[in-house]
Formats: sequence, structure tokens, C-alpha cells
Amino acid sequence: MPSLLLTHGYFLYEDPKEVQIMKPYAPLGILYLCSHLRQQGFDVEVFDTTFSSRESLFNHLQSEKPSVLGIYANLMTRGNVVEIIRVAREAGWRVIVGGPEPGAYAQEFLESGAEFVVFGEGESTMQELLTALRDGSDKSGGDWKSKIAGTAYLDEEGIFHQNPPRTQIADLDAQPWPARQAIDLHRYVDTWRTHHRQGSVNFITARGCPYKCRWCSHQVYGQTHRRRNPIKVVDELEWLLTEYTPDIAWVSDDVFTINHDWIRKYAAEMRRRSLHIPFECISRADRLNEEMLDLLAELGCFRIWIGSESGSQRLLDSMDRGVKVEQVQRAVEMSRARKIESGMFLMWGYEGEEMEDIEATVRHVSKAKPDIFFTTVSYPIKGTPYYQQVQSKLVQLKPWAQTSDREIKIAGRHSRAYYAHADRLLRDEVQLAKLRESGAGNSALLQELEVNIRASREGLLATQSEVEA
Repeated sequence: MPSLLLTHGYFLYEDPKEVQIMKPYAPLGILYLCSHLRQQGFDVEVFDTTFSSRESLFNHLQSEKPSVLGIYANLMTRGNVVEIIRVAREAGWRVIVGGPEPGAYAQEFLESGAEFVVFGEGESTMQELLTALRDGSDKSGGDWKSKIAGTAYLDEEGIFHQNPPRTQIADLDAQPWPARQAIDLHRYVDTWRTHHRQGSVNFITARGCPYKCRWCSHQVYGQTHRRRNPIKVVDELEWLLTEYTPDIAWVSDDVFTINHDWIRKYAAEMRRRSLHIPFECISRADRLNEEMLDLLAELGCFRIWIGSESGSQRLLDSMDRGVKVEQVQRAVEMSRARKIESGMFLMWGYEGEEMEDIEATVRHVSKAKPDIFFTTVSYPIKGTPYYQQVQSKLVQLKPWAQTSDREIKIAGRHSRAYYAHADRLLRDEVQLAKLRESGAGNSALLQELEVNIRASREGLLATQSEVEA
């Protein structure tokens, strides 16, 4: 058996929405961990659950000689990971969990059976932890667990301990590329191509986000921004294009265009090698200007996701977004001029939101007319300032292991029916604005939309007094 088996507990075929979307991407986090530990001489394998099943994973854990199991957990895989921990422990495995979710709920994961929680970046911490286990530190007595920075554990009396955080990796260029050969990446590309006619791959150019949005989790990288050498990123991308022949790519950075000089150098190197791959990425409106969008268009950017959250400047300021509504409007306009699609993420129900804030968001999106927009009802992620702000109002609907932070209710907030009316109002107002601008809508369709819009506003008013208990 390997020194370490890594897995992540995301089962695509168990999620009807994901099956409908069919846009899976490789789990880069554990692949970076795998390549780092292999470089340090550890025997590491990956059980990629994306296209597998929990039964296959459980059979593997129960039939193989147990060693150390490392599990990555995020917001949506909490329940799966808790079950994996149980099965693994029963089969004799030593279990370590990491990722953004265990960083926020270390004690809960330990009490569910994990021996260690790794918080922050995992590479150096796992290297030290595996070295200690390999050398028998756990059998030599002494307080060895307290000496490993970046971990949490329960002592023999079941008391929770969290060690100091570990210093983050300063030189990302010294890290090996993700161990993509440890999984069937061709299947990811082929799945995309089968369902969307274009195969896609993902890669990152940086770690972390320096911005301070109050609802955003910084459990893994903190509020840092460390960038790889653009030449080395192009090296990796060139290899990906040769090895997997994707049609498009996803740049998985939190904010791709933070460093403008970096983008210039990256574009120059892509130009020098005559490399080109259509891609989509995430940015912020305040980090987009005419020059950056020209370079993104040259590089092949076909869609840029712009965090908008709200059309109410009052709410944006309360979120510490550091962005003006007008900047978002301008970013969409500049993208459209270069035939780059724009996407928006929007959030209902943030603390302090009123009816006028919803109307401001409707006006904002109707005016900007992004190509795509998604809405969600805000949910407080543990460890964020937003969570701390509303913590006294949180209502846990199910036992911790059977739910996620997305399903926690906030007492006193508007009902789901209220936000459903807001969703319909937004959708119909944006469609109406687009039809009027294009002149493509017939009078019957326009009248239908106007009727629906009136009904949605009436619905908002009718449900305004309904709140979550």
C-alpha cells in the first residue's frame, strides 16, 4: 500500500444537478498535494471519486491493507467525508482531513473520527506529519502532535488542540505541477467534449485572494496573493495542450487579473510561442480596464465572471466589496465591446437588505445585461465576518454531519418564497430589457413579461412579512 491514499468525496453521479450540467474539473488541490509528497519520496496514490461511487471507494478501503487516508473536504462534501471517515476508521485506516471545510470545523471532524485536521496549505504540513508517522513518532511517546504546525487534534482525554498556523509557501514556482497523471484526466476532457462539444481543462496561476469580502472564506490561503512566474505557467499550459488537446480552459484563480504586469508578461509569452486556447476566468470590476480586456481578448477569453453580488451600493459597502456598481456596469460594457461574454454572481438576503436593494439589483442587471447571471440566497460560512455577524440568529436544521452551511437558516430573514419572487422579477426584467433593446420581442411576449413582472412585485409585497423562524 502507498504511504498515503488521497481522495475527496465528490461523487458526480450522485448529484442530479451536476449530472445535468456535466462540467467536471480535476481536483487540483489533492493533485498538488500528491505531486509535492511524491517529490519528497512518499508513495502516494489518488482515488478520484468524481466518476466513481461511494461503494467503490468503500470496497477499496475495506479490501486494501490500511495505511493513511487523506481526505479533502469542502462546503458541499461534508456529509460524504464524514461517512468516508467512519468507513475508513472501521477498516483500520489513519485519517487526515483538510481543505476549507475542516479548517472551519476542525473539532467536529475530529470528533467524527479524523485523527488530524490540516488547516491552511497542506503540502508542508502533510510532509512533516507523514514523516513523523513513518519514523514512529506516534509510538515513541511524548507530545509530538503539538509540534506539527498547521494541524489540530484531540488528545487522549478527547480535548481539542489546534497548533499555530504554518508559514505559507513563499515560492510557488518551486512546487511541482499537479499530479494529473494520478487520475484519468482524459476522461474529464472527454466528458466535456461529449456533453458540450468542447473538452476543457483547468489550471491555476496564483494562490489566494487579498480582498476582504465579508462573506468569503479564506480558510486555506488566508488573505494572500502569491503568483507563479508567467513563463512557468505557459510551460504548464503548453504541456496541457500537447498532452490532453483541450478545446477550452478554465483558469481557476480567485481573481485572474489582479496583477496587470503579470498579465502583460503572460500574454507576451503566449504570443511569443504562438499559443492560444479559449478560456474563461473570474475577475473583479475594479481590476478590469481597456488594456486588460484587450489582452484577455487576445489571449482567447470568451467569458469573464464578474463578482457583482448586488446592485445596491449600500449593500456592497456593507460587504466590504471595495467595488462600485458603476465599475461593474463599465466592465460588462467593455467586455461586450470585445465580444467577451460576461457572467455575474448575485446574492439575495445579505444582512440588512431591503426591498429597495432588491429593486436596485434588478435595475443594475437590467441595465448591464450580462450574458449569464446566477443568484443565490446568501449563506454564512463559518470563519467569515459575515458568519460572526449573524451567528446569534443561525438555526441548524439537521445534525451537523447531515447538512452544510448553505442549509442553515437565519432567523428573521425573509422566506424562500420571497426570494423566489425576487428571482422571477430579476429574470423577467432582464429579458424585457434585452428584448426592448434588440427590438426582437413581439407585443404579446412583451405584454406577458410585463404581467409576470407585476405579479412578481405583488408576490414580493405579499411575502414581505414572512420570515424564517
